[in-house]
Amino acid sequence: MAFDVIARIKSLFDGDPAVRKVADDPSLSAEILLLFRMVLADGEVSEEELATLKRICAETFGIGEESFAKVISYLHDYGYETTTAQALQIFREYPRDRRIQLARHLAEIAKADQDLDAHEVRLLARTLEMLRLKPQDVVDPA
Repeated sequence: MAFDVIARIKSLFDGDPAVRKVADDPSLSAEILLLFRMVLADGEVSEEELATLKRICAETFGIGEESFAKVISYLHDYGYETTTAQALQIFREYPRDRRIQLARHLAEIAKADQDLDAHEVRLLARTLEMLRLKPQDVVDPA
């Protein structure tokens, strides 16, 4: 059994560079996990929310469409130990602009399917509180 786990980890590291990038960076892993939790917050995975997450991963983290499924699979297999609260602790150390960007990404995902669920609102509100941000900080002035 231990050999199976080791073999799976080795195949991930030998394979996709995006998976290695995520595996080597706990804050990146935590951030993508938090964003994916927003996709799941309302109990449904909508195509619009998933497309928004993929776009954010490509634009912000350099994780292309071809690597996205592998990264999510890696996080599913190995990211289960990171709770939302633990992830948010990591983000408190981010510069203010970076925390705002994270909150805006979460809001983008929540609004992507044109149906803002109460669970999504709670996750976003809790995130803002933990990041020491206000709702006004998330509203893009542009």
